[in-house]
Amino acid sequence: MLDSDLARVYGVPTKRLSEQVRRNAKRFPDDFVFQLTAEEAENLKSQIATSSSGHGGRRKLPSAFTEHGAIMAANVLSSRRAVEMSIHVIRAFVTLRRESGRYAELARKLAALEHNQQLHGEDIQMILGALRQLEETSSWAYPEGRR
Repeated sequence: MLDSDLARVYGVPTKRLSEQVRRNAKRFPDDFVFQLTAEEAENLKSQIATSSSGHGGRRKLPSAFTEHGAIMAANVLSSRRAVEMSIHVIRAFVTLRRESGRYAELARKLAALEHNQQLHGEDIQMILGALRQLEETSSWAYPEGRR
């Protein structure tokens, strides 16, 4: 989640959020928050309407927060809204994780089903082949016109 989005969720200016992250740097390792590269920021700028740095826009590259960083940000901000929203953020990430687990389970079941179908298909082909071979080697013949 971008710093500007997280700041909006927590009801604080992006500047205040960035300030608290800097002041509490030990609480924000690289797997909690990281700065976007210039290329990533440019890609974002082309996708969303943002002003250029010369016209009141961002002067620094945006930061991105992982779920752990978003929760830590709520802890260092400690405003009433930040605390309330951190509860919602936690619940959202828990729901996301649970839903992604369901998709993984569905994918496993689908793969097993495809495997079983392939095995059954091979078995059927083998049976049909054996029946054809039996028919070819059998001395028994069909009565004329009944085949």
